[in-house]
Amino acid sequence: MNSKSDICFAAEPALGKLAKWLRILGFDTSYEPGFSVEKAMDSGRKKRILLTRTERVRNGKLSQEFIFITSNHPFEQLKEVIHTLGIVYTDTRPFSRCIRCNTRIQSVDKDSVQGNVPDYIWQTCDMFQTCGRCRRIYWPGSHTERSRDIIMRLFDRNEKR
Repeated sequence: MNSKSDICFAAEPALGKLAKWLRILGFDTSYEPGFSVEKAMDSGRKKRILLTRTERVRNGKLSQEFIFITSNHPFEQLKEVIHTLGIVYTDTRPFSRCIRCNTRIQSVDKDSVQGNVPDYIWQTCDMFQTCGRCRRIYWPGSHTERSRDIIMRLFDRNEKR
């Protein structure tokens, strides 16, 4: 891998909120309902770090790199991953992936989303992004600011944008 921003993860179903936050940070994170440890090991498309809470994985011998998550709280789980891998803020690409399907999102022209977002949002926002796979539309809002604040706390950064 070239840099920590190239890290890919595979998360067990019990780690859905962690998977969502890793996607918010811009990390390629596979998270599927039919996930199993065996399935993750067989998937040779990308070398992914397995995120697990399964005891038999921790106690067994795996050829795949994994992180055993001990906390029950998503924010603490995220800290575990960041600390274990030595991820720093500059390794992240916040708000660059679809939180639903993990695809990179792209900026789109405001006019292309008219009628697909609430009128008030279309009138008050100038920047929009969309997922080319599931077609979900993103825009900066209060949820983005709350997430950005959490990210800044996560990396002990005090600056505001």
